[in-house]
Amino acid sequence: MFWSIILSENANSHAPILVTGAHRSGTTWVGKMLAAGGQAAYISEPLNVLHRPGVFGAPTQHWYTYICAENEADFLPALRQTLNFHYHTWDEIQSLRSRKDALRMVRDWSTFLAGRLGRKRPLLKDPFAIFSAPWFSKRLGSRVVITVRHPAAFASSLKRLSWPFQFNDLLSQPLLMKHLLEPFRAEIEAVSPDDTVGQAALLWKIIYHTVDEYHCQHPEFIILRHEDLSLNPLESFSDLYRDLCFHFNTRAQQTVLESSSADNPREVSTDAVHAYRLDSRANLAHWKSRLTQDEIRHIARITAETSARFYPDIDWE
Repeated sequence: MFWSIILSENANSHAPILVTGAHRSGTTWVGKMLAAGGQAAYISEPLNVLHRPGVFGAPTQHWYTYICAENEADFLPALRQTLNFHYHTWDEIQSLRSRKDALRMVRDWSTFLAGRLGRKRPLLKDPFAIFSAPWFSKRLGSRVVITVRHPAAFASSLKRLSWPFQFNDLLSQPLLMKHLLEPFRAEIEAVSPDDTVGQAALLWKIIYHTVDEYHCQHPEFIILRHEDLSLNPLESFSDLYRDLCFHFNTRAQQTVLESSSADNPREVSTDAVHAYRLDSRANLAHWKSRLTQDEIRHIARITAETSARFYPDIDWE
């Protein structure tokens, strides 16, 4: 499944790109593959509450921060600097606490320099921007790419990593609740803090109910399923490159093949959760052995109506 509308080539070929979707839905893989051809500079998660100050010069207090016209003054100047590859070197130096921080600084500084000198298109990979995607499109002129992953696979990943979700990050954003999530308030307030699988299912439902509305309101957004990418990576990324006015060159093709090869590990290590080189086909079915039947039924009950919009023939077995 691959929904998009082609804009004029001139408008499309210079626009910044936002790759978003729920976390653990393949945004890193998509972002890295789009940058593999050398025409875009990959910038990771400026809206992550733990983002590096060199990359993004504004504080972010909540996971899944919502930006709109009413609060954009807090974020717009800093995001424009990021998109213009302005790296805050001194702020980053002051924040360094470890060798890992220093190595990350060298990487990010180099990315920003190469982006600026090479006149590359900025590519923001940020799952936490999903609720702000229309604002990124309207205010920053971004092309928006949204990834979707089977709800059971998403929940399975969070279970494996023991990553609960604190819904207070959503409830503590009045504009987000007012504009998008008020219909879900009762479900959010009722979810058990000890039910990681149920939390994941509800978060998936909330995010992709919103994405389904985007499909109607923003037909220019590209919405693609992680499973389709995994089954046919070369063809899928070729189509995506075309829609974003990138050249799917030999370097990009080779990187896509290497990232999805059957010679890669069948799943990432819990010590390297952002690794993206996997046996993409083998990775599709891990949730079936990782989740119990009760957990699968639990996810199905919570997500059924929304999941059917993206997976009409959804497989719960």
